[in-house]
Amino acid sequence: MTTTDPDAAAGQVIPSTPTQSEPGAAGVFTHRQILVILSGLMSGMLLAALDMTIVSTSIRTIADDLNGLSLQAWATTAYLITSTIATPLYGKLSDLYGRRPFFITAISVFVAGSLLSGFATSMYQLAAFRAVQGIGAGGLFSLALAIIGDIVPPRERARYQGYMLAVFGSASVLGPLVGGFFAGQSSLLGITGWRWVFLINVPIGALALVLVARVLHLPHTRRDHAIDWPGAVALSICLVPLLLVAEQGRTWGWLSGGAIACYAVGAVGFVLFLLSERHYGDDALLPLRLFTGRTFAIGSLMNLFIGMGMFGGMAALPLYLQIVRGHTPTESGLLMLPLTAGVMSGSVLSGQFIARTGRYKIFPVMGCMLLVTGMLLFSLVHLDTSIWAVAGISVVFGLGLGFNMQTLVLAIQNAVPPQDMGVATGSATFFRQMGGTLGTAVFLSVLFSTVGGNIKDAIGSTVKANPSLAPDFAKLQGASLDDSSFINKLSDQLAAPFKKGFTDSIDLVFTLGAAVLVVALITVFFLPEEPLRTKSGLAAREDAARENEAAAQRGATS
Repeated sequence: MTTTDPDAAAGQVIPSTPTQSEPGAAGVFTHRQILVILSGLMSGMLLAALDMTIVSTSIRTIADDLNGLSLQAWATTAYLITSTIATPLYGKLSDLYGRRPFFITAISVFVAGSLLSGFATSMYQLAAFRAVQGIGAGGLFSLALAIIGDIVPPRERARYQGYMLAVFGSASVLGPLVGGFFAGQSSLLGITGWRWVFLINVPIGALALVLVARVLHLPHTRRDHAIDWPGAVALSICLVPLLLVAEQGRTWGWLSGGAIACYAVGAVGFVLFLLSERHYGDDALLPLRLFTGRTFAIGSLMNLFIGMGMFGGMAALPLYLQIVRGHTPTESGLLMLPLTAGVMSGSVLSGQFIARTGRYKIFPVMGCMLLVTGMLLFSLVHLDTSIWAVAGISVVFGLGLGFNMQTLVLAIQNAVPPQDMGVATGSATFFRQMGGTLGTAVFLSVLFSTVGGNIKDAIGSTVKANPSLAPDFAKLQGASLDDSSFINKLSDQLAAPFKKGFTDSIDLVFTLGAAVLVVALITVFFLPEEPLRTKSGLAAREDAARENEAAAQRGATS
């Protein structure tokens, strides 16, 4: 077995001692070797999976404590911006210099951002620290999926999918319970309870670093290429202003001077990004040649639309459960478990079918249909909708996500050359994250820009039906929605208009999400179905290297 000394000259390959996680001569890993590597990957993925459920179910408590409920999108959007921009960088750099150092870096940065977030004193400060956390998160999922693509052939990937799903399942159960417990504590070890939502990542991250350092040893031949830093800067120039206006548009006005300036800067950034990608060619952050393949292009577009609908819908559902239905963070987290069960069931069913048949297109088609159906049903929920009905809708929506998420990544990985495994996987995650970033910012902006008017209308209708309540509502005129906890302290009569206002705005968000997912449903019919490879990424690269060496020898002898 050979690997490359990172201090050696570019392309110089030197012998190394085989380890328990290195492949055989043909680049093929044994079942035990794959499980050893998976143990390290799953520890890193657990960090990101836990963060999703812990933060989403406790964000209302955090925002209320920091007096910034309407600013909560900043904390989510900042995290998504940096993770979105970092994701393709991790993929490209790991293709050039190896997965292991960047996976370790991703875990380390994520833990540092978590530590900072645990001591934030304002929503803006929390957003800044969540941005640091996002830089690390950008590599956790994309690099883990790229490494799996390196070591497991597409047809056999379902065999190991259960182990990954166990991480998400555990995080989905533990996250709401742990997040709700922390959010419900006024103080724990002398620190405000909700701060442990972030601080808990520190010991988990330390364990992940130890595991990854011990078990993740993959062969890699270093390739020295130019790094597309201008592309990364241009991508930031494109995304940040657009997301800024998405968040602040309701305050500035969508056609105000500030908004128009953001549109213009974003457009300039987009043009600069395209020019940079064209200039760098194969060394580009997102090589434009990949988009000439229909599977990559259509799959990326679908990830964008599904990301918008998924993140936008999942940001609104906890608010409905906590503000409208009055559930605690712990209860609302547990009420999200049907959605998680749907995701896991959909992933397992699709994975097993694909492993047996090699066919995959049917699942994105069915998944998009379920997503549209689920989102439309969510848009019909009201203040008195049965919680069992909400759970049933969550299962439908979760199945749609389960049929799509891993299947689209699999299709994209299968459609690109093995040497582009990292950048292709990073691109798939990038477009889903970019869609999620835009969806979260725009949908929450729509929610909070309309909720005030909806509450006012609901109060007007209530006072008209019962004029004796007018003085009580007059006393609440100065109440700020940045801290919505006062709603749960009101009598049923006084709370009802506030809850109806939030319900109407949340239903509007779900309707917008359904419209976006209809576009994804139309797009999926253009997705090709290519035969799945039976070799892992490393095995395919080993074969290509031997063919190139043989060709070079033939050329030398002739």
